[in-house]
Amino acid sequence: MDLYIYYRVERVHADALFGKIKGVQAMLQARLGISGALKRRPGEQDGLQTWMEIYNDIPPSAAPEFTQTLARALDDSGARVLISGERHVEQFEDVAPCA
Repeated sequence: MDLYIYYRVERVHADALFGKIKGVQAMLQARLGISGALKRRPGEQDGLQTWMEIYNDIPPSAAPEFTQTLARALDDSGARVLISGERHVEQFEDVAPCA
């Protein structure tokens, strides 16, 4: 399973949030062996940037622990208060060939 999480960030919070998210991702890599990427949509709209966290190849058996650990880490790091609005989470899985 791959996890795509996107949200908006005020320009004034971008540097602080970057450090917090990268710290959360380093912890997830160390604790669960799942690496993450952080991307940003080019440009801004009304002073807001759109960011996306990507976590690839999460084993189905590890998905519940991963999502719980991620949620706790966001709260513990203080990252959540720097995000404008909701975090939108999308899950995708590989398409299996038909028999």
